[in-house]
Amino acid sequence: MRILLIDDDALVTSGIQTIIEKSTQDSDQPIKVCAIGRNGNEALLLYEIHQPDIILMDIRMPELDGITAGKQLLERHPDARVIYLTTFLEDEYIVDALRLGAKGYLMKTDFASLIPAFEAVINGQRVFGDEIVAKIPTYLDSTQANTSAILPELSQTEQQLVYWVAEGLNNKEIAEAMHFSEGTIRNYLSTILEKLDLRDRTQLAIHYFKNLH
Repeated sequence: MRILLIDDDALVTSGIQTIIEKSTQDSDQPIKVCAIGRNGNEALLLYEIHQPDIILMDIRMPELDGITAGKQLLERHPDARVIYLTTFLEDEYIVDALRLGAKGYLMKTDFASLIPAFEAVINGQRVFGDEIVAKIPTYLDSTQANTSAILPELSQTEQQLVYWVAEGLNNKEIAEAMHFSEGTIRNYLSTILEKLDLRDRTQLAIHYFKNLH
């Protein structure tokens, strides 16, 4: 597994690289830091060069911040796996990370979670630190209220599914979040698209964000 590490603090990147590589050096599948960058611009450039399995990135950095870099990267490479590693718990950052489709949001105080987080993300999961998980219900309550206002033709369950689609979750992840089977999620999604006269989940996400106030 190859990790692209982006952080403007050289001590942090050195420490993270040591933790990652020493923790897996005896593993059958060692994890290597393939490159290190200091800002969002370098993140975009280095991703093109190295095509890493995961990009681990800070948020506040000079020249180009991590959120903006993440948005630009995922526009170019929708399959990129972005994990934010930061000291910031501001609601705005967390919501932006969720919205742009980041695979994870972890705190720098929890280095022990890095290796399990990489493995989870490679296996198609999303990972969030305990502090972030505690905040998510508040975001859901707020967003679901907005969803109800902009999609009154949908049931509450359908509105919740639209929210998860807009946040970038796949059918398996939505099924786990809503405690349904993947087949049920596919059926709901087909019904929603028919009700809204939309072609696919991409159009659905665009429709959602265009009408979200």
